[in-house]
Amino acid sequence: MVKRLLIVYDGSHQSKKAFALALDLALKYTAELIVVSVARPPEPQLSTEVHSLVENATEYYEAHFKSMKDEAVSAGVEARFEVRVGHPAEQIVHLANEETVDTIVMGHRGESFLQRWLLGSVAKRVLSYAHCTVVVVR
Repeated sequence: MVKRLLIVYDGSHQSKKAFALALDLALKYTAELIVVSVARPPEPQLSTEVHSLVENATEYYEAHFKSMKDEAVSAGVEARFEVRVGHPAEQIVHLANEETVDTIVMGHRGESFLQRWLLGSVAKRVLSYAHCTVVVVR
């Protein structure tokens, strides 16, 4: 049974579709939603840059979270929203373990071949390391 869903939101079209799917699943299973956005810090990390990044990312995602919160409330779904800093796949898997989620719902990013080859896909890494079901939305 699905009791807790983790939705990964990065502002992309796919992550918006992932939120819509997760909201539908939450309604069907009376599940709690946890929406996470992860800001990746610059390399090498300087404390002033990281602080500025956290502020900018929080402002950016909070603006997007407002409409998502309204959708969840109008649907009668309990939802929590969070911004984390770090490597996206690592933070997603860590939060999924921390919150003992049943399912992770995330969008598939349309990265170029070169980006995937050099950095690897976040979705692929989450699929490899998550303890639970992972749904990737295209």
